[in-house]
Parts: sequence; structure tokens; C-alpha cells
Amino acid sequence: MPANASGSGSSPGTPAGKPLDGVRVLITRSPERSLPLVAALQEAGAQAVLLPLIDFERAADQHSLDVACDALGAGAFDWLVVTSATTVHVLLAKAAERGLSLRQWIPAGTRIAAVGPASRNLLESAGLPVELTPREEQSAAGLLEVWPAGAGKVLLPQADIAPARLAEGLTAAGCLVTAVTAYRTVDYPAAAERRLAIPAEDGGPGQVPPSYSLLAPEAAAAEIEAGQIQAVVAASPSAVRRIHALSPLHGCRLVAIGRSTAEQAAALGLPVAAIAAEPTPQGLVAAVEMALAPG
Repeated sequence: MPANASGSGSSPGTPAGKPLDGVRVLITRSPERSLPLVAALQEAGAQAVLLPLIDFERAADQHSLDVACDALGAGAFDWLVVTSATTVHVLLAKAAERGLSLRQWIPAGTRIAAVGPASRNLLESAGLPVELTPREEQSAAGLLEVWPAGAGKVLLPQADIAPARLAEGLTAAGCLVTAVTAYRTVDYPAAAERRLAIPAEDGGPGQVPPSYSLLAPEAAAAEIEAGQIQAVVAASPSAVRRIHALSPLHGCRLVAIGRSTAEQAAALGLPVAAIAAEPTPQGLVAAVEMALAPG
């Protein structure tokens, strides 16, 4: 268990008057990906409990990924489309393998599109300007709504389970799309020898990592049945599929990070209490508040 994890499951007292006082919220991401959300929940008075359900491994076909990456570095693509923060970490690793920073590796003439603030922030932190993001819905559909017609050659590195809708939509818009698997989504924990090394997210320099409790799936299911967890946050469609194994959720409210996650829940018969207006810690906290609001 990480040094900042509390194994006791007890929570410190929270100041009165906060919107989520006394609420326990289940987060289904790994600890290194959950710290900003844990901190935001605690700021609202809630206690975060973690049940990591998904993890990420390196793509099985590294040759195809490297061929695409070499072409990217050589300026063969007009656009690089990034759909997740995990993809950015893969690209950072590929640049490091070549002895370069991401800014040194990707040509200045390659335009970059990003779906969601997390991937955009990581790219900009690496010194890469992001030219195109969705205006409203942070999703593949949102990006396609703002995509310029006939935009040339596009590299689309993505998860092995990524839906085909973005590649198909870009092709329909007149692009020549090279879609390549950048990483695999697996049950937590990934095999140590194949696991992607992803640095812990934090709230910025000088901030103390927040505390949290880790649960096993059996313990999480028991606490949900006993009414001890009031909300569960699903940060991806693949997480929803694994949350389904914990069902029925009884009185626990399911909060989805976005439309595609909510659609996956609906397909599995899981009622969604709220969808985050934006896929950020603050957006998710607001969605939890909405899900638990009277009426």
C-alpha cells in the first residue's frame, strides 16, 4: 500500500457546512491517477476510497507503434490526435527512447488535437501547442464536430479497446488516418514487466498528497450493499464494465465522467445519477454533488 494510503478506512473530521460532509465516494482508478480527484473530494468534505479496476500495459505490437512514431518524428503526418493522458505518457516514453523531449521530437509543422483537458495539459506542459480541442463535449464526437474538412494525414495512437468512431469520422472528413495501438487496457494490476510507468498526478508543487483508503473488490461490494458508500465514480467505459461486476449498486449513485461512459453504463443496465459537465476533478465533484442532491 502506498505511503499516503490509509489502511484503516477511517477519515479525518471534516469542517461543517461542506457540500459532501460525511459522504464516502468510491474512485475506480489507480492511486497515481486519482490524487487530484481525491483532493477535490476532500475539499468538498467527502472521504475517498479507492478500488483500482483497470490498469495499462505497453502495446503488444511495439514494432507497428515504433514505425508510426518514426514517421511522426520525420514529419509524415499533418496532425497528431491524442485522445487520453495515457497516450501522452506513451509518447513521452517513445521520445525518451530516442533521446529527445517531446517538443524536440514532434515537428513544429505537425498540428496537434487533444480530447479532454488532461491530455491537453500534459501536452502543453511538454511544450507542445494544442491547436484543436472540442468546444463542449470532451469526446471523440466533440472533436469531430470541430474537425476541419480534408485535414490531411493523421496519426491516431490510442488504446487497444478504443471504439472505431473517431478513426471512421476522421476518414469521412477526408483524412488519411493511421490508427495504431499505443497501449492495452487490462484488469488491475497489470503485469509488472509490461505495466506502463505513469507518474503520479498531483495538485502542483508544494501540495501534500491527500490520504485515501484502498479497498478490495469484495470489500467494496460489501460496503456498497451496506450503504456505506454513497457514490462511485466511473472515469471510462472500461471502468463501467468492471463496476458492473459489483452490482447491484443498491443506493450507491453512479457518476460518469462523460457521455461515452454513461452510454456504456446504460447499455449494461446501470442507472447513471449524473454526468460530469467537464472531465476534471472539479467537474466530477460537482457531478457527485448533483447525484446526491435531494430529489
